[in-house]
Amino acid sequence: MKQPLVFPKSDTSDKALQNLITFYNETLGFCPNSVLTMHHRPRIAMAFIELNKAVMENKGRVTSALKRLIAYVSSNAAGCRYCQAHAIRAAERYEAPDGQIENIWEYKTHHSFSAAERAALDFAVAASVVPNSVTDEIAENLRKYWDEGEIVEITGVVSLFGYLNRWNDSMGTEMEYGAIESGEQHLSQHGWTVGKHAYSNKQ
Repeated sequence: MKQPLVFPKSDTSDKALQNLITFYNETLGFCPNSVLTMHHRPRIAMAFIELNKAVMENKGRVTSALKRLIAYVSSNAAGCRYCQAHAIRAAERYEAPDGQIENIWEYKTHHSFSAAERAALDFAVAASVVPNSVTDEIAENLRKYWDEGEIVEITGVVSLFGYLNRWNDSMGTEMEYGAIESGEQHLSQHGWTVGKHAYSNKQ
């Protein structure tokens, strides 16, 4: 794409927008251009924020770090490089073990991952491809380690990032420096690039 489908909103006089920016500066280190783009219709942006908070809230044993790793493998399966970089950066900020971040590609066999985490990540991959490939075997393995509420949390993360994957790849959202930095640090050795999310000419 020559430019994003819609440019991020940048109205410094918009108090609600500035509050959004402050929130994300604290949680991610920068405000995602995806949310700034959604804010052209503020109700969409605010509804997304509330859903994001609800999905990422911890009610069981699904940790904040694991949720971000689920987001990563889900986005990888969907092919969204923007969300891959964001998810791996968030995993780092929410203190996922270095062994898991650096070996996420080998989660099926690497000793850093427990059987329960592998079951969650297997489900995330199967739930993120089109057509959906969740089987009875994958479902039974997930139920072996996680209760119903935790499975709802795991599925919530996959579904949230399904929305984000579609949004950012369709919009061609420009990737922020912080996300590029994390992508290059943790993912580039496995072929990750910024891809369509970088532009030489800005609005």
